Amino acid sequence: MPKIKPSKGAPYARILGVGGYRPTRVVPNEVILEKIDSSDEWIRSRSGIETRHWANAEETVAAMSVEASGKAIADAGIAAEQIGAVIVSTVTHFKQTPAVATEIADKLGTAKAAAFDISAGCAGFGYGLTLAKGMIVEGSAEYVLVIGVERLSDLTDLEDRATAFLFGDGAGAVVVGPSTEPGIGPTVWGSEGDKSETIKQTVPWTDYREGEVERFPAITQEGQAVFRWAVFEMAKVAKEALDAAGLSPDELDVFIPHQANERIIDSMVKTLKLPESVTVARDVRTTGNTSAASIPLAMERLLATGEAKSGDTALVIGFGAGLVYAATVVTLP
Repeated sequence: MPKIKPSKGAPYARILGVGGYRPTRVVPNEVILEKIDSSDEWIRSRSGIETRHWANAEETVAAMSVEASGKAIADAGIAAEQIGAVIVSTVTHFKQTPAVATEIADKLGTAKAAAFDISAGCAGFGYGLTLAKGMIVEGSAEYVLVIGVERLSDLTDLEDRATAFLFGDGAGAVVVGPSTEPGIGPTVWGSEGDKSETIKQTVPWTDYREGEVERFPAITQEGQAVFRWAVFEMAKVAKEALDAAGLSPDELDVFIPHQANERIIDSMVKTLKLPESVTVARDVRTTGNTSAASIPLAMERLLATGEAKSGDTALVIGFGAGLVYAATVVTLP
């Protein structure tokens, strides 16, 4: 049998540019309290959230993605035509087909880039980053655009006291490209489907379509169960990612966990025994939980404010519905 020629990719991959988009409307806790029996103090103490951004009619999943991606492409110093693949992680694009990635790729002006969506909830950015790294090293694309984007306000039950205050909207994007040195470490990822009921959509779309329920589907969760899992199990995953990259906590510059809840972030920092010198992302305070968008949005803000700098070594970890997770160590662009 004839031998298949090996692929010719780059030796390594790294993040070359990052961009973010937050909707113009800022929603304080006071607005959330109009529908639930709670208090601003309770919301802040339970989650750390003070405000979140909600999209308007024009700020669609595609529109927010295009804005964030344009910034990431400019930051990377390349042209849109050089993007070979577009990966979009989202659970709030309400068309089953076609993938919103195809629309985004076209609007950005890519040269017919491969484009597809993935559904991995709050771990989606990590999943997309891992796929992008593989494409570049394998040689099927020179530059890959990875987008995390959500309009979670569309799936929020404003009368659900447990979740109404959690979610926000936004888009974050990174350009992943070739590198002569490792810039994205090994990924530690997986799923625990036996716990899938802890974070879920209330009912299938078909129940709503067929009139079996009157309320539009929303996201619901078992808060205490999710909190315990995130605190105890995800700290272990984060440590595994550090070990896989050959690093100790003392060698880390930045920690960018999924921005789900500040109490979870604080607990992970304590469990990992991160030194005070490590910068910790706390974008959740003003952006809320934006699921797949939370890590790139937090990364973009840390770099924009100077809290982190180009070349810093960062541990990123996403975790959520599924239950799924993905953690890796990256060099910041």
